[in-house]
Amino acid sequence: MLSFEDVLAARDRVAETARHTPLDYSHTFSAMTGAAVHLKLELFQRTGSFKIRGATNRIATLSDEERARGVVTASAGNHAQGVALAATRIGVDSTIVMPEHAPISKVKATRSYGGEVVLHGEDYDTAAEKAHEIEREERRTYVHAFDDDHVMAGQGTIGLEIYEDLPGVDTVVVPIGGGGLVSGIATALKGKDEDIRIVGVQAEGAASVAESLRRGERVERDSVETIADGIATRTVGERTFEVIRERVDEVVTVSDSEIAVALTTLLERSKTLTEGAGAVALAAVTEEKFDYADDETIVPALCGGNIDMNTLTNVVMRGLVETGRYLKIKTVLKDRPGALERLVEILSEEQVNIYGIEHDRTSRDVAMNDAEVELDLETRGPDHVDDLLASLRAHGYEVEVLV
Repeated sequence: MLSFEDVLAARDRVAETARHTPLDYSHTFSAMTGAAVHLKLELFQRTGSFKIRGATNRIATLSDEERARGVVTASAGNHAQGVALAATRIGVDSTIVMPEHAPISKVKATRSYGGEVVLHGEDYDTAAEKAHEIEREERRTYVHAFDDDHVMAGQGTIGLEIYEDLPGVDTVVVPIGGGGLVSGIATALKGKDEDIRIVGVQAEGAASVAESLRRGERVERDSVETIADGIATRTVGERTFEVIRERVDEVVTVSDSEIAVALTTLLERSKTLTEGAGAVALAAVTEEKFDYADDETIVPALCGGNIDMNTLTNVVMRGLVETGRYLKIKTVLKDRPGALERLVEILSEEQVNIYGIEHDRTSRDVAMNDAEVELDLETRGPDHVDDLLASLRAHGYEVEVLV
């Protein structure tokens, strides 16, 4: 099993490539939760993710013959960039298989770091099958995204940094996909202090670890569905699962809605942009998915910031909907002068900002003398939404909430 000494050795290997990322005390999230929340800003890492650490450590251990044949891997995006950069830095050829629907930004970044990208399959697991084919055909060395001791050890250097910067830490909260990050961090921190609590977090739509722990054996999901694409794996690794069982104190799950709210709040209040996988640890804290005491020192690991701009738009909109900041409604008006003006007056009285109006008198769903109206509205929170809907209904409007 991965040892503390493995992590210490990895630190020397990755020192020239990986940055020591900031650990930032958050007044905002400390006030929200009552805990002392320090954000591990690994999203400021080279390539925008922690993955460069494990990839660098693994590639540094290749023999001369392995370096000559090159490496291959599969990745949803962040590991791809880490392997491409780490390999290019020492002159090793790399082929990266990514899911067909991987974020465009991650595909472009991987190519810019020198990796040859092959798009294949619906998710990480099908991409991995293709990568193993290339491994056999071209005799390349497969660099696993998580189920490899060298990779885990490289990721564990984050734990060493957390302890160095905050030796009084009580709880560290870590995202889990395949388990490499949490395995490495848990090994590092437990090696420093057995009393430090490690909480792993998965997205509900990719929660293989939580189910595996309940059953006492590795479980593979038929499919995964989450906005946190960086941790969208069907199953935990064999080696990582053993470390998790031994050293991770608790594993919890968060919904996509909760991830979106955490990401949006972090962006708005802390001016910090993370990807979905990077926001799950913070979501577990703010949504109180595990018990913690007032003033407990908690470090959520914000593990990456490589979010596609189209995905960001959707996630932020989802976050605004969940926090009552955006509302889309439909209602029916009499098709006569002044009807729309009266509706707008009511919205103005309720201090609602109108983003857009779609007025349709040809809809088959309404009577000949009626018109259907859809409105995109900016609201100020759940209570404001409730007051607005109550006011509209009190004025005789039948209102359907669309979003």
